[in-house]
Amino acid sequence: IEARYFLEKSGKFETKPFALHQRRGAIKQAKIHVVKCHEFTATFFPQPTFCSVCKEFVWGLNKQGYQCRQCNAAIHKKCIDKVIAKCTGSAVNSKETMIHKERFKIDMPHRFKVYNYKSPTFCEHCGTLLWGLARQGLKCEECGMNIHHKCQTKVANLCGVNQKLMAEALPVAIFFSLHPKDPQGISWDGPMEGEQSTPKIQDPLYAVPQKDVHKFTIDNFILHKMLGKGSFGKVFLAELKLTNQFFAVKALKKDVVLMDDDVECTMVEKRVLSLAWEHPYLTHLYCTFQTKENLFFVMEYLNGGDLMFHIQNCQKFDLPRSTFYAAEIICGLQFLHSKGIIYRDLKLDNVLLDSEGHIKIADFGMCKENMQGDSRTSTFCGTPDYIAPEILLGQKYGFSVDWWSFGVLLYEMLIGQSPFHGQDEEELFQSVRTDDPIYPRWLPKDAHDILVKLFVREPERRLGVKGNIRLHSFFRDMDWIALEGRQVQPPFKPVVCNTLQACYPLLLTCLLKKRCSL
Repeated sequence: IEARYFLEKSGKFETKPFALHQRRGAIKQAKIHVVKCHEFTATFFPQPTFCSVCKEFVWGLNKQGYQCRQCNAAIHKKCIDKVIAKCTGSAVNSKETMIHKERFKIDMPHRFKVYNYKSPTFCEHCGTLLWGLARQGLKCEECGMNIHHKCQTKVANLCGVNQKLMAEALPVAIFFSLHPKDPQGISWDGPMEGEQSTPKIQDPLYAVPQKDVHKFTIDNFILHKMLGKGSFGKVFLAELKLTNQFFAVKALKKDVVLMDDDVECTMVEKRVLSLAWEHPYLTHLYCTFQTKENLFFVMEYLNGGDLMFHIQNCQKFDLPRSTFYAAEIICGLQFLHSKGIIYRDLKLDNVLLDSEGHIKIADFGMCKENMQGDSRTSTFCGTPDYIAPEILLGQKYGFSVDWWSFGVLLYEMLIGQSPFHGQDEEELFQSVRTDDPIYPRWLPKDAHDILVKLFVREPERRLGVKGNIRLHSFFRDMDWIALEGRQVQPPFKPVVCNTLQACYPLLLTCLLKKRCSL
């Protein structure tokens, strides 16, 4: 008799080396500027390139200009509002294109012929050099435009038209602006150092006398030491001279922010930080100011370390501690959602502790605003381990992605490992889309149940979107009213040294992570 036995997957949890040993940076899809159906993104040109609008050289060291993802047209960033030709890579014969032709009578095809160039010549469409010894490209017999063979089908019918001069002469408004008006009226406070403010003709009249608002500059602070450093800025421990209070001052380099097309993320972060004063579990912003080279955020100094730092010391949190942190994070997330904001970057690195042991959510550069009602977005962004399946599938999404990330974070706090694994990002994303996490047998039933409901791949059925997460049995002992008022005693109080000898050297590094463009 031959006997065989098979092992079933019964939730047995393999003991693996501690996995949460390094910090994981966030990624974000490059910002797309849509102009006349062109999809321009900030691009680094590895070789000399000329602008297809003004025909001048595109200067710079990193991401010097924009390039269309469809037709490869290269332009200066300053020339983006002078583009008048519709992208030839999309909707060539659409109704809008026909209206464009009828309105401006711009439909003049080029007459290209193969040409032998005897000196170095650049393509006037994509801006790069025409390579080869003979028959390197095409030349228009009428206007003399030079292009690659591969660019012929992508060149707009603008023979003899100077786009730059025509854009300046057109009496109609350009429907695109790089600097939209801030809907909340928030701007960087005060003029730059060395710059005189515009004198007022007449002060406005107020029914109630206005209080004097103090304008801060970097000279009002003593910078004691650097807390963290990133590729686009630094965070300093600073002391306000007037009151001897300590703050975390985040300094961003303007040229790097502009170079990486990160202006919108910076302004979003400022607006969300300004709202954070309305909730106790979000990092608070005190003021902002600027110099000619830098932007400054003055924020509260949180010297308790982040959750990644603490979990690296103890490998995982016990149940009361995990429950407490999870409940306070829920309060912060639900506040952001009530304001129409998707957080999109929830992870251990972005949850800090204050000196008492309460959490503070930080780093709001990935947030998406104005998501009230049934609004949806589709930007690919987040930290790979925490990205929800609907983002990976390219679907439009809402607040559901934050609850998936919350599930990953709760799993890591309770178990000490990530729920999904892969040798590289491709394998990791495949695991997120298809694999079910492994739950150890020692995990309490309520904890197992809430994780299963948070890892539902259908966004509409995920806990947090469907049902009230506060009513789950995992939080049955939680007094939510007291928690909202910071009246619940934290189960862990960090050991904090004096301010100038901080015990947590990794503190606030989450404020400096570089967002990589895909």
